This record gives sequence, structure tokens and C-alpha cells, in this order.
Amino acid sequence: MCLTCGCGEPNESHGDPAHITYDQFKKAADAAEISVEEAGKNLQETLAKA
Repeated sequence: MCLTCGCGEPNESHGDPAHITYDQFKKAADAAEISVEEAGKNLQETLAKA
């Protein structure tokens, strides 16, 4: 899914680059040298604080 809308399609941007796709999230995890799972955990923890 665009990781936020719940459509269930990991790389569907719905024609709008503002949507976060799995590939973008994976690139961010790779840049931080962490797994996608770790990046997801970090994202959840950070959102809980925001």
C-alpha cells in the first residue's frame, strides 16, 4: 500500500508522489543501515511521541 492508506498494495503511489511506498521506505531503511522491520518499529515509536 502507499503504507498509509490501507489499500494493501505496497508500491502503489495512486499517482501522487506524496504517498509513501514500500520501496521508498526500504531505501530509507537501507540509508540508515537497518532492516525495514527496525525502521517500522522506530517509526511507530517516534509517532507515539509526536
